[in-house]
Amino acid sequence: MTETPDLDPEDRKIVTLARSARARNGVPEGAAVRDETGRTYVAGTVALDSLKLSALRTAVAMAVASGATSLEAAAVVTEAESASEEDRAAVRDLGGPKTPVLVASPDGTVRGTVSAG
Repeated sequence: MTETPDLDPEDRKIVTLARSARARNGVPEGAAVRDETGRTYVAGTVALDSLKLSALRTAVAMAVASGATSLEAAAVVTEAESASEEDRAAVRDLGGPKTPVLVASPDGTVRGTVSAG
C-alpha cells in the first residue's frame, strides 16, 4: 500500500460515500466505486443466510447492473489492513489491473491505495 496524503476531490467523495454507507447501515464495511462516466455506486456489506458479499463486491455488482463498462476508482472503508484479493479481483474485472482501490479506516482516514491488479 502507498500513502495518499493529498486526495483528488473525486476520490475523497467516494471515500466519504463509503464511510456514510458503513455508518448508516451499521455494517462492517462500506464501499463506493466510480465508473467511466463519473457515476458513483455505493454499498455496504451484504450478510444474508443465502448471500454474503463484501461491500466492495456489492458496489461493483451495482455498477455492472447499472450498465457501467469500466471503473475509474474504488474505495472501501474497513477495519482490515487492505482490500482482499477477491475484492480487488472484482474491481479488476470491471476496471482493469491499474484501477486504484483506496483503503480507509472507519474514521475516513485513507491508509493507502492498492491497485486492482
